[in-house]
Amino acid sequence: MKIHILGSSAGGGFPQWNCNCPNCAGWRAGSPRYRARTQSSIAVSADGANWLLFNASPDILQQLREFPALQPARSLRDTAIRAIFLIDAQIDHTTGLYMLREHSQPLQLWCHALVRDDLTHGNPLFNLLGHYCGVNWHDVPLAGAGFTIPGLPGLHLNALPLISNAPPYSPHRDRPQPGDNVGMTLTDERSGKRLFYAPGLGQMEPQVWVAMQATDCVLVDGTLWTDDEMITLGASKKTSRAMGHLPQSGPGGMLEWLDQLPRSTRKVLIHINNTNPILDEESPQRRELTRRGIEVSYDGMEIEL
Repeated sequence: MKIHILGSSAGGGFPQWNCNCPNCAGWRAGSPRYRARTQSSIAVSADGANWLLFNASPDILQQLREFPALQPARSLRDTAIRAIFLIDAQIDHTTGLYMLREHSQPLQLWCHALVRDDLTHGNPLFNLLGHYCGVNWHDVPLAGAGFTIPGLPGLHLNALPLISNAPPYSPHRDRPQPGDNVGMTLTDERSGKRLFYAPGLGQMEPQVWVAMQATDCVLVDGTLWTDDEMITLGASKKTSRAMGHLPQSGPGGMLEWLDQLPRSTRKVLIHINNTNPILDEESPQRRELTRRGIEVSYDGMEIEL
């Protein structure tokens, strides 16, 4: 199974256009300690030819240009993307669908019914795409033996609900419902290798922990270092957990959980906010991750299982 990190940043990207936090200011000053990042998205394939796109960020066109495998050029209009999976209805995971409107066929789009509802009413993206290529929507089961997606041979998927937060235009904002945000276990049917993917994870529930322990690689929420990071900087009045993201440090934080995984499990953080000190490759926080054997994803990173 091949995993390509198209974008590794949280919403707004890095540097964020209007932000002058130490990280963004450092990148603009030309410091070699930082590398720019686009907004969170990955592509996954079991055969290297047919790909599943997870989320369509506002940076999707740049991401596609930088990953030639998604444009095999077998005909005048072509793509290697067989389907698109939306883990939630957030703007930074869905706006890129507008940029894919020139597709010659309806987009094969998989998401939970609650996500479809938010993208039909609160942010009527589905309705707008109906005037262009259209959408073939497929519901996502959150129980049972999992599912496969036509056109993606060798790839098996199991989705499970996560506690995070719905977007501001959702009726479930600050009242999360099962399906507003999902995590995914992807299994290569030939090798049996597994990836657990969850860029938005606000609370470690038993079923999530079981899924993480059963995989060979976890690609999980790395949004903020501390729970009060945005408040301390004066960038927001909300804690990390209130925004639906488990902070990395502190009691019950992501690092404590990752430390309990088997030594053989590869541990990678994604969806990294522009304020997070781990973006500084020489920071104490980044050294702490290295000491613990935790990687920080970057645009263009390749993982093979």
